[in-house]
Amino acid sequence: MTTTPARTATPLRALNASRTTATAARVLRQLTHDPRTIALMILVPCVMLFLLRYVFDGSPRTFDNIGASLLGIFPLITMFLVTSIATLRERTSGTLERLLAMPLGKGDLIAGYALAFGTLAIIQSALATGLALWFLDLDVTGSPWLLLLVALLDALLGTALGLFVSAFAASEFQAVQFMPAVIFPQLLLCGLFTPRDEMHPALEAISDVLPMSYAVDGMNQVLRHTDMTATFVTDVLIVAGCALLVLILGAATLRRRTA
Repeated sequence: MTTTPARTATPLRALNASRTTATAARVLRQLTHDPRTIALMILVPCVMLFLLRYVFDGSPRTFDNIGASLLGIFPLITMFLVTSIATLRERTSGTLERLLAMPLGKGDLIAGYALAFGTLAIIQSALATGLALWFLDLDVTGSPWLLLLVALLDALLGTALGLFVSAFAASEFQAVQFMPAVIFPQLLLCGLFTPRDEMHPALEAISDVLPMSYAVDGMNQVLRHTDMTATFVTDVLIVAGCALLVLILGAATLRRRTA
């Protein structure tokens, strides 16, 4: 009598559209029952921008200079935090193990999560961009649609990073602990506080390989130029490429359960 070896989920298998969309729908249904998470993802970036505008109430030009950059950074941070915790919760509760015992590949699962959180990222980015431009009077030279594009890509990058690091955390507390390791160095080196070419050469070299640097640079391109520049296109492609690469790595490192 021969036995059939157990099927092993692999991220290299071609994605199945129906399984991916079913996973995304399940995640969105779960999120609708957690209003605090929805509020964190959608409202917190708007609240932070609102506070920032009136922190610099006496110097609106300062808000113009950093507001566009933070319009991309805030969604990235919130999506990273929520996605990493939500994915880890699925694994520690045994949900991932049950799902991967079904005909569902790791790639389908990661793509479904990315699609679900990406949908929320679109809403989040649209609200934050609209608030900054039409209610907080953020003055940008370029097209608001380009600003929205970068904000959305930044939120998707945060989603991808959150999915990736959740594989290395054993608890929700550990997932939060990854923020200082993954997000804070990028925040310091992205050019928000000082131009990257004025940093120590070693730090400038490190900043050149961090995706948040290109997210901030893309926002600054929209802030200062009326037309889409070659640098803007490069920045957008790098941020999108990093998000895709991290999603692939997330599928490769996804574990069924927490050890």
